[in-house]
Amino acid sequence: MRILVMGGTWFLGRAVVEEALRRGWEVSTFNRGRSGQDVPGVRPVRGDRTAAEDLAELASHGPWDAVVDTSSAALPPKDVLTGARALKAAAERYVYVSTVNAYRGWPGDPLTEASELLDGPPDADADYGRLPEDWTGPDWYYGRQKAGAERAVLEAFGEKCSVLLRPGVILGPGEYVGRLPWWLRRAERGGRVLAPGLPGKSIQPVDVRDVAVFALDQAAAPVGGAYNVVAPIGRETMGGFLNACLEVTGHRGELSWVPDAFLVKAGVEQWTELPLWRTHAGVWNIASDGAQAAGLVCRPLAETVEATWRWLRDGGLPVAHPRADEHGIAARKEERLLEEFAERVASGFEGERL
Repeated sequence: MRILVMGGTWFLGRAVVEEALRRGWEVSTFNRGRSGQDVPGVRPVRGDRTAAEDLAELASHGPWDAVVDTSSAALPPKDVLTGARALKAAAERYVYVSTVNAYRGWPGDPLTEASELLDGPPDADADYGRLPEDWTGPDWYYGRQKAGAERAVLEAFGEKCSVLLRPGVILGPGEYVGRLPWWLRRAERGGRVLAPGLPGKSIQPVDVRDVAVFALDQAAAPVGGAYNVVAPIGRETMGGFLNACLEVTGHRGELSWVPDAFLVKAGVEQWTELPLWRTHAGVWNIASDGAQAAGLVCRPLAETVEATWRWLRDGGLPVAHPRADEHGIAARKEERLLEEFAERVASGFEGERL
């Protein structure tokens, strides 16, 4: 296989490149060269994917069997459409990494790969779907942008030659968002660790290396499709995840479970102050039957935790990203909440559940 990776220097893009090279494939990458280092063995092409002249120059380096697009999270649909059109004559297939946010029902409703997508035209600009500043509902802006970008790929390459991957949360070595690294550092610090909700709550993060393998398998497949790239429902739990974090960091901490209702009433920011914690019914109820039938295999979450800790312990540093600053509860606030909850329990609070 001869592939082009849009991005290719950090986290998922890097994992895709490394896996493709391991398979003996010929890999070109396209990026600005500003964040992350090229993986040895690739053929880098420098440029800005929003510049027409750079895209034309890129296309001249083809042909490729497939494009794997890992770097358009911040691009509006119109830029994805322009890029896909520029590469149509130089590539047979297009694998686009989207998100479960593209579904109208996420995170409130259970989802399947046939669930309704949000609106979002393929030529929408960055202003399409912006929400009021006081908006407190689902993040429809980002979802509309990604749904539009999916339609942009389909318009340029057609259904048979388009693969749309919809991950939920991706974890693993190189993670730049900071969810798993925060929990690992918190476990390393020890003491009483505020554990949110119920230990048996199902969660569905997927390892970055498994996403990379599946993306490349689909790049080589003879058909297109749209897939939810998440771990199977019910296999992994919040309790198993947090205990794995404690285990790999030396068992310095002790989990103190606090009910959802208490945390919500206390105003704890879901998804960020306590990463991976969210009370919405559909956030971890995403069916991935189509992806599993197409070959998606998700390693145990404990393996992802161990590999990420090994990466951190060996000096691994993620590419700097502003989203990392959003994650993690302040130590004093965590301690105060644990003390307040202990007082409530002592006074007869039964821990009603949402």
